[in-house]
Amino acid sequence: MLELVRENCRYGYRRIAALLRQEGWQVNLKRVYRLWRQEGLKVPQKKRKRRRLGVKENGCYHRRAEHKNHVWAWDFIFDRTTSGSTLKCLSIVDEYTRECLALKIDRSITSEDVLDTLAELFAMRGVPRHIRSDNGPEFIANAVQRWLKQLEIETLYVAPGSPWQNGYAESFHSRVRDEFFAIEEFENLGVARKLAAAWKENYNHRRPHSSLGYVAPAEFAARPASAPELASATPQPTPPLQQGGEIPQPVLSKPVVQVLGAGHEANSSRLMICDERSAIAGHVASRRQYWKS
Repeated sequence: MLELVRENCRYGYRRIAALLRQEGWQVNLKRVYRLWRQEGLKVPQKKRKRRRLGVKENGCYHRRAEHKNHVWAWDFIFDRTTSGSTLKCLSIVDEYTRECLALKIDRSITSEDVLDTLAELFAMRGVPRHIRSDNGPEFIANAVQRWLKQLEIETLYVAPGSPWQNGYAESFHSRVRDEFFAIEEFENLGVARKLAAAWKENYNHRRPHSSLGYVAPAEFAARPASAPELASATPQPTPPLQQGGEIPQPVLSKPVVQVLGAGHEANSSRLMICDERSAIAGHVASRRQYWKS
């Protein structure tokens, strides 16, 4: 137990107990808590202001994720290197499975960089129904809105000055600050990227998540979907286009995406992302061409 505490100094006794059970130890929570008190272990608690998870239409209180790839949330978080240079980090999480889909660190991140990151995620994981964010310039850029609309992804912009409406992204950022930024030191950008990749891997595949019953997000995501989840995940038919209307044609390479439904009588086209990792480069190149247009 002490070895796990040293490796994960910001974990409480409940999460340490979950890690012990992952390693095969037959321990209950009361025993871990008793040993925890005997060793004088205690993680300082931070006082947090309790707020509802959004009160506006696009807040996470009203528009909750019901299945995997239903709602993604994205936001930015900042830190510095040991020399004082600013690091900008783009995080994308699946609100239902709590998986960290992206943790991109760079000196600066533009709207074009955001779209490149999304393109890679769509190619590997699929297209979400909704993406929730604040009103940052990278998220409300015309190119971003135009591209997401073409993919039939609804953007959920929270009310200005209301970060609690994007509660899942804010909660994830509190973990990043507490368990990653507050512990690690970044000598340069390359070190920050390597450490971020390692932390993301540990967060998704090993770290017990309290809201998921103390299982790792990747393990939770791999579980078979229940009947209600499957029903809610089933695409609903959209009204046919009016006569003379145009079907939006995504400007993406066909090895990566296939447009479902051809012909003027078809419903709005929906993208199905194929599992072809080698085609990601062509997909991103196509997206760059779309940006320039």
